[in-house]
Amino acid sequence: MRLIGLTGGIGTGKSRVAGFLRELGVTVIDADEATRAVQAPGTEGLRLLADAFGEEILTPEGALDRPRLAAIAFADPKARQRLNGIVHPLVRRWMAERQREAAARGDPLVVLDVPLLFETRGTDGLDAVILVYAPEELQLKRLTELRGMDERAARERIAAQMPIDEKRRLASHVILNTGTLDELRAEAERTWAEVLAAVRA
Repeated sequence: MRLIGLTGGIGTGKSRVAGFLRELGVTVIDADEATRAVQAPGTEGLRLLADAFGEEILTPEGALDRPRLAAIAFADPKARQRLNGIVHPLVRRWMAERQREAAARGDPLVVLDVPLLFETRGTDGLDAVILVYAPEELQLKRLTELRGMDERAARERIAAQMPIDEKRRLASHVILNTGTLDELRAEAERTWAEVLAAVRA
């Protein structure tokens, strides 16, 4: 089974590209979905987070208050390190289980959708890495105008990730997302055809 990494920076449009690939029939294993799963009510992950950060990160219903936890983690590098130390191993385990299921089905090719691919997982065992790219100024504009973040919070989120231009140098394929949604879809389909040709060569 071939493994392809899909990554990007916050606000670059990676999730849109993952959606386009799913429409093409590609198996996509999503680290964000894994994160939600391992932090759901009743899970070991949520219990560990509450132990580490206090009951104030929980809603009255006992679910994770994501904005509250994010505010703590992105304001303090040590808190973010503690958060990552809890969540990343659980996410890797969840994704490995989905990977085994895909192998058992006989899927010839699987995309691992990991926002912090270079920062956390690395590229070992991957046949190619696709980066969804937008310049940092455009990332900031999307976060503030489309997601409603204040500028300081948006800059903190961007700064917490590896610089997007450094990711661009490390990727084997780059999808440029600076235009319309239709242009992004066309760019994603063109790049995917390139990836298939490369890994099957």
